[in-house]
Amino acid sequence: MTAAALLRESSYVDGRWELATGTTIDVVNPATEEVIASPASATEAEVSHVLAVAAAARRAWARQAGGVRGNLVRGIGTVIRANADTLAAMLVQEVGKPLAAARGELEFAANYAEFTAGWDRRLDGELVQSDNPDETIHLMRVPVGVVVAITAWNFPVALFVRKVAPALVAGNTVVVKPSEIAPLSTLLLVRLLGEQLALPPGVLNVVTGAGSTGRALTTDPRADMVTFTGHRDTGKQVMADASERLTRVSLELGGKAPAIVLGDADLDSAVSALAAARFGNSGQICTCAERALVHESVFGEFVNRYTAAARALRLGDPMTDVDLGPVVSQAQYDKTLAAVAQATGDGATIATGGGRPAGAGFERGYWIEPTVVVNVNPSMDVMREEVFGPVLPIAPVSSLEQAIEVANDSRYGLSAFLFTNDYRAAMRAANDLDFGELYINRANGEQVQAHHAGHKESGLGGEDGKHGVLRYTQIRSVYHNYA
Repeated sequence: MTAAALLRESSYVDGRWELATGTTIDVVNPATEEVIASPASATEAEVSHVLAVAAAARRAWARQAGGVRGNLVRGIGTVIRANADTLAAMLVQEVGKPLAAARGELEFAANYAEFTAGWDRRLDGELVQSDNPDETIHLMRVPVGVVVAITAWNFPVALFVRKVAPALVAGNTVVVKPSEIAPLSTLLLVRLLGEQLALPPGVLNVVTGAGSTGRALTTDPRADMVTFTGHRDTGKQVMADASERLTRVSLELGGKAPAIVLGDADLDSAVSALAAARFGNSGQICTCAERALVHESVFGEFVNRYTAAARALRLGDPMTDVDLGPVVSQAQYDKTLAAVAQATGDGATIATGGGRPAGAGFERGYWIEPTVVVNVNPSMDVMREEVFGPVLPIAPVSSLEQAIEVANDSRYGLSAFLFTNDYRAAMRAANDLDFGELYINRANGEQVQAHHAGHKESGLGGEDGKHGVLRYTQIRSVYHNYA
């Protein structure tokens, strides 16, 4: 299905596709800078309408048996698997990630839907003793209501499922707004779901648009919960808006993940894992390794090996067998190169990369070489501010204690990495690193049965596993007096 065919209508409301009438926004292929499509934004009135629809549908959906809700969510996984080729091609076009990575995202999304569907019969309540005779207290798990889900551009299908699947299985209705940078794969998936599943009208709805559309959604009193993945500052605005009505929020806001490499680490393993953890999706993953803290005893050897690994990575047409595609947009391209320029201006040295690759095929598009920066110190912006591009600064440390101190001196607290063969060091790091996820002797990549959540300014709430599903429920206490 072409992008043009997708955009006959760009809002899915009450089981029907509708034509949004607001400002159009160009979706650009980052490999070629060609405009793929220009979907229209939902206006404030259209946002109000979709929230009214979701609110009207919530009671009937919550009354459905858990198995009915679970089967719908299972069907999402089935549709993704059945249409993986079409969805992967759309992901490559609008995000620029290599085809293999796009397929990996779809596999994660399908697996996520299938795992989450299993909670259809496991949302347990409790019976507790009452102080009164002939009375029992029932603690019920009930839906939150209408969930507004705002997704990011780096994993549009995975984030769609990550929010929609637990919300639906818990009995909520959902309004999704994908990122205006990469909305097409979401629109395609929802069109496929509408054609291949019996989606109840009003239960799953989608609108497109930029920040103003998102703000209209999050400030509406009919939004009972907002789940948002994106930039820290936008997340703060979402939380401020939600505070007016005490709307529940779940925020995943990025990070500045430290990767600590101790002197006893297996350097081959560390280099390989951190090449994947830094340069996967061209460095545009919230859990990416954003800075390396390497023990001084192995610092020189690690830098040499890591620089060689970065130089060996293959850039090129993301529809082919390559390691990196372009970054997603002109804005992301400019931001990444500005961070490199700031680092060199502060006295850092580029060990490899640092700009646009040479050669045919790279004249247009948002291409950035895998970049390694040395001669950095913890006070530099490149060591403190999220780059979200294929750039890794590497600094020496003299001990685990120093590494933990430097790592924790950050506004962020999403993920961290540690490479060591010392069990005591691993446990010390697990206890003392102020991050929601710690990867020991491995690359990043969370699993659906665990929990994905940040500390500090990396967000609050969290997703995945038992705790991620329960986030979309609330407890109601019912006193049964049978005297």
